[in-house]
Amino acid sequence: MWTVDDLAELPPDLPYELVNGRLILVSPDFVHQFLCFRIMQALDANCPAAYSPVGDLTLDVGRYSEPRPDVVVMDTSHVDQHPPPVEDALLAVEVVSKDSRLRDVYDKAGMYAAAGVKHYWVIDPLTDKISLAEHVLEPKLRRYAIARQTTEVFTTDEPYAITIDLPALTARRDAFLARTKPGRR
Repeated sequence: MWTVDDLAELPPDLPYELVNGRLILVSPDFVHQFLCFRIMQALDANCPAAYSPVGDLTLDVGRYSEPRPDVVVMDTSHVDQHPPPVEDALLAVEVVSKDSRLRDVYDKAGMYAAAGVKHYWVIDPLTDKISLAEHVLEPKLRRYAIARQTTEVFTTDEPYAITIDLPALTARRDAFLARTKPGRR
């Protein structure tokens, strides 16, 4: 089982995260990164001044976990601290990859809920239509309840006014994938 102390021996440019003592090396694909960028843009549109959406930022959760959410909306009061404390996270977003579904839906959800992150979204681009599952913290139980799941335009006022056009993202993803041809690299 890995601890955060073991991470000091890794190369500084190695993309990794530590989830419940398991070291995970990450290598996102084109569609994943495109979606993260678009989600960050949507989150930035009405973001309160004291917060900022950031991508691929490691969070300090505890001795056995240093997750790296795909996108996170952070309180900017600790921008000089790396990794910043998970308590500064207002919203954590994970975009599912072929090898991350169980980790994103169960392991990370449990870890973020236990740490008190109030809002957690899981975006799944691996189905016919891209979906967003909005998880909201049940504070006394320190677990998430799914508030809603949709493949339509997602609009919310929590944690602030946000709109994400999932059908438009699905159309862009499908256009990218239609351009790929068997045997083409």
